Amino acid sequence: SGYQEEGKKYLSDFLAKNEKKLADYDKGRIYYYMGDYENARIFLEKAKADRNENTILLLGKTYEQLGDFNYATSEYKNYLLEHDDSAIIYNQLGLCKLQSGEYEEARKAFENAINVENNGMEKTLEYNLIVACEYAGDFEKASVLMRTYLKKYPDDENAVRENEFLKSR
Repeated sequence: SGYQEEGKKYLSDFLAKNEKKLADYDKGRIYYYMGDYENARIFLEKAKADRNENTILLLGKTYEQLGDFNYATSEYKNYLLEHDDSAIIYNQLGLCKLQSGEYEEARKAFENAINVENNGMEKTLEYNLIVACEYAGDFEKASVLMRTYLKKYPDDENAVRENEFLKSR
């Protein structure tokens, strides 16, 4: 909201006063929000032994920020081997695959996330799947999915604009 520097100072002061009391995950999370991804990585690596969804999600995002999409993907996939019901990790895996240009893999990840019962992320996942199909060059499938999406969410302005683009393909 335009207050990044003030927020970083607040977090830095909080960390300086409470570092000894904080768990590694909390330290990593604070460093992540401060944009210090190297320190975030260090503390989140220490915290990942608990195999907590939030830790893995933030650790993967940290590696993405550091440009290491392969390691982020590895963390997400390893977590999903044990917890194949994590829509949020599947979604982040899909987003990571989109960033690295692996569009079919992204599509598979979003489809897996959608198949998780009661995932609570239907709108986001359906939209991300449409984008993955589009990036993969499957404009026909993207158009079909978009029509279904817009029936459910007709007020989504981004989707309406995206649909106009798809119509031109």
